[in-house]
Amino acid sequence: MVFYRRNIVISDDTITSAAQLTLKQSLVPNFLVTILFFLWGFAYGLLDVLNPHFQKSLNITPSMASGLSAAYFGAYFLCPPTISGWILRRFGFRVTFMSGLAVLAVGCLLMWPSGVKSSFGGFCGSMFVVGSGLATLETAADPFLSICGPPRYSEIRLNLAQAIQATGSFVAPLLASRVFFARSVDTAEGLKNVQWVYLGVAGFVGLLIVLFFLAPMPEITDADMHTQEALISDVDPGPLKKQYNLFLAVFSQFTYVGAQVAVANYFVNFCEEAGKTPAVSSDIFAAAQGLYAFNRFVAGGLMGFRAVKPRYVLATYLFGCFAFVLAASQTAGNTSIVMICLVLCFESACFATIFALGLRGLGRHTKIGGALIVAAISGGAVFPPMTGAVATHLQKQKSTKPFHTAMLIPMGGFICAWIYPIYVNLLKRDLMDGHRTTDVGIGPPLAEKEFSMVGSHVAKNDGHVTAV
Repeated sequence: MVFYRRNIVISDDTITSAAQLTLKQSLVPNFLVTILFFLWGFAYGLLDVLNPHFQKSLNITPSMASGLSAAYFGAYFLCPPTISGWILRRFGFRVTFMSGLAVLAVGCLLMWPSGVKSSFGGFCGSMFVVGSGLATLETAADPFLSICGPPRYSEIRLNLAQAIQATGSFVAPLLASRVFFARSVDTAEGLKNVQWVYLGVAGFVGLLIVLFFLAPMPEITDADMHTQEALISDVDPGPLKKQYNLFLAVFSQFTYVGAQVAVANYFVNFCEEAGKTPAVSSDIFAAAQGLYAFNRFVAGGLMGFRAVKPRYVLATYLFGCFAFVLAASQTAGNTSIVMICLVLCFESACFATIFALGLRGLGRHTKIGGALIVAAISGGAVFPPMTGAVATHLQKQKSTKPFHTAMLIPMGGFICAWIYPIYVNLLKRDLMDGHRTTDVGIGPPLAEKEFSMVGSHVAKNDGHVTAV
């Protein structure tokens, strides 16, 4: 009976020892959360392959097919700032993980009746529920990995976890081209195979719910983050409305993710336009996703060197995205395909690095800040429809390169996103680098008496916080 009555919720104004978690203490919980990254990487990668197949099997235009992305990423606009963020602040990380997994399982199950009816609207609705579940998971998972463990390794942890996500995105199109659509390309049988895949995912997700209920996990509160910030810089972050670093990170994430999703959604169409068959185009996309995943591991490893600052990496990689998508739009044939593959290579480190840098110095605003940056993923619902609309218009105008020209839309997104690395490199160097040099979680933890004194100091300056 004690097991079933155990408390899995902790008040967000409670200070725990999580503010000083060491690398060793954070390994197991971070590993469990990283499993979730593979899940939504797989779902996202499958979406990119479903998009062109829906265009043919259901006889819809590229702009209509972007409805899948709009449904999936629209959930990111609604959930994190509202219900997902509230669950995280009210009940903590564990309950948020379990809630997101439950919603994801429902969305996967809804894929079955949508496939039976061959309903594109049904698939869009199912994808919205899947997106809601994943948005809830990501509302907790990205901040958790950013703050669970020594602050100096924040970008590294998130980039490595995102590399696992990219591995899922690599596996999904590979399975789609070799298994799901191997003998049933653009037919109802191919879509039926997808139904079975999502049914299997639903079963796996159910097991994960049980795992996250049973597994030992630290609960990191906003009070912990406020205490950790006091240990690092002893500077109060101030009210939420003055967190300009956060707001620019949200804007950058919105435009970057929108551009990334637009490139991925129309990658297969782009390769077909460059002269490749649908099967070869899917293989090229799988290879590009593999390059994307590999380079995330490389970026995470590079940031392990003190001289390689995350703010430098972000500025360099975002500029590479802009330069190569521009080159891809202005070239043709194999050259353009190489250029678009290099775009995916340079996209690899951007999301995780924007996220981790955006949470720097937030203290007690960390959870709501994380929810806002996750909500910015909704940029994926904006840029693909714009890109698809341009491609559809150019097709009607009998253009020979509609998808090449449409890549200028995500190029604009990369340019807008580059504002943030300029800001942090010019105006926020001390804040960014201070978290890279701190010994919190690295050196010996504060004695209980000293830690209590820090907690008391926080409580004095922030009345709702209580030390335990």
